[in-house]
Amino acid sequence: MSLRRPDALGGRAAVAGIGATEFSKDSGRSELSLAVEAVRAALDDAGLTPGDVDGLVTFTMDTNPEITVAQAAGIGELSYFSRVHYGGGAACATVQQAALAVAAGVAEVVVCYRAFNERSGRRFGSGVQRREPSAEGAALGWQLPFGLLTPASWVAMAAQRYLHDHGLTPEVFGHVAVTDRRYAATNPAAWFHGKPITLADHAASRWIAEPLRLLDCCQETDGGQAIVVTTTERARDLRRPPAVVLAAAQGAGRKQEAMTSFYRDGLSGLPEMGVVARQLWQTSGLRPADIDVGILYDHFTPFVLMQLEEFGFCGPGEGGDFVAADALPINTHGGQLGEAYLHGMNGIAEAVRQLRGTSVNQIPGAARALVTAGTGVPTSGLVLGTDT
Repeated sequence: MSLRRPDALGGRAAVAGIGATEFSKDSGRSELSLAVEAVRAALDDAGLTPGDVDGLVTFTMDTNPEITVAQAAGIGELSYFSRVHYGGGAACATVQQAALAVAAGVAEVVVCYRAFNERSGRRFGSGVQRREPSAEGAALGWQLPFGLLTPASWVAMAAQRYLHDHGLTPEVFGHVAVTDRRYAATNPAAWFHGKPITLADHAASRWIAEPLRLLDCCQETDGGQAIVVTTTERARDLRRPPAVVLAAAQGAGRKQEAMTSFYRDGLSGLPEMGVVARQLWQTSGLRPADIDVGILYDHFTPFVLMQLEEFGFCGPGEGGDFVAADALPINTHGGQLGEAYLHGMNGIAEAVRQLRGTSVNQIPGAARALVTAGTGVPTSGLVLGTDT
């Protein structure tokens, strides 16, 4: 893929509001109720009302249709509505689509949302139990008969090759788990608030699918998160300092599948995130050294290391040492391993808090944040910045 000239999006849209439900293991209410609560909280954070909203964006996997959320939240007419595919890979792309809509003038205030009862309801970690006929379902036929039934088992294949290619052991993944849980321990909103872990705890946790242990795998969560996007000009007049969208990108690699891309030339990297990284650096004009905080999608710890390498923060196989050295603050909310698994949407909210200066684990002077979405699938990313 050739590098492109800077696009026309950078700086024209901003995140003006964030809102979430509590993060739990049994919400006791419908996914629609969670979505509406998060949307209303995000609008209140921005100082807007449901009547100001004319666009909604969510995931194809969300059970809450845009028109139903609009009706239940008191939103009126919609001029824009959209959904993004590929599970957690959609997270940053929802903000990208919202930003494109407001920059193009087809909507003025767009709310991105994701809500589910992923612990008390359908648990993704339980694996494939039933699939409707589809091309994706047929592709899984090459893996399921051999016991690769869960996301953990799919990622374990790539993780094992990563260790082999770089002469590493599974303990290297523990640095991500320990870092995430350290930040979660001081975050009152995190499920694992007050519960840090050590490398010894990581090494003692049970195997899930070698080389992945329990503490290499994200948790399962009930909850909702919403993000309000509008023009940067309008955001400046609202309640909170805007988090400006400096760059946004989607990416799918060659021979891409949804978490089972085992027929690529190699398994030790994440080509889809490489596509995103090249676009973000090119269109923002920034480089790794310009980033103050990284919110990296952490459904499984090995893919955090690979993301750091794809973005050029360190060389191949060096991600573990990079994290161990605290060379870049990552997942200061606790990540999906420590705070909550909301398909990455809570990570976008944490990046906004860092840029506002309101994170419970605030990085002094944070002015540029990198946010990534789900890996192993077609994915997306954002560079957010302060309004300077």
